[in-house]
Amino acid sequence: MKSRHVWFLAAVVLASGCGKQERIESVQLSQILEQNQAKFAAANSDEKELISSARAWSGEVTANGPGQGVQLDQDVAVATTLAKSAVSISAQLGQVRQAFYDLSLKQESTQNIRDALITELSNRQKILQDIRTMLEQSVPDFVAYRHSKDFKNDTYPAGIQRLVALLQGYKAPADAIGSALSGLKTKYKINGASL
Repeated sequence: MKSRHVWFLAAVVLASGCGKQERIESVQLSQILEQNQAKFAAANSDEKELISSARAWSGEVTANGPGQGVQLDQDVAVATTLAKSAVSISAQLGQVRQAFYDLSLKQESTQNIRDALITELSNRQKILQDIRTMLEQSVPDFVAYRHSKDFKNDTYPAGIQRLVALLQGYKAPADAIGSALSGLKTKYKINGASL
């Protein structure tokens, strides 16, 4: 009877210890989420602005052609600026993603949350990389059109057509960090004093 009682107490201590470790990791993860929430929100806002600008510009190019003369120079400038913006936003997301990578977690529940956030950030960075590539690939075509005497504004770069297709299927980023933070605070009853 005593040995069963000892095993029962050991199981309770072990179980409560695991719960304690899970809570500690949840607080640590919540701290990282809070520290990166503003950076993530800024990247989301910048990404939405990039997508809106890229849609408007690429829609104009595909509807009316890239233009002639100086307009082609402007197309080069716009494509280059949008590509740089995609690189900058990807770098912002990369900093947030690195903060999650650097956090050592052992509990499955906190690892799953971290891994889901890392995956989402990686996917967004991939989309931004694709946007950058398509924009950069279109620049030499605009330059070639500018120097061609035979160009009649009747075509546009293939990169722009691929960009339009990608942007049509694009879904605006959700506040994944806010959702994860809210979920952790609720599940583990984490308040400002804990953070």
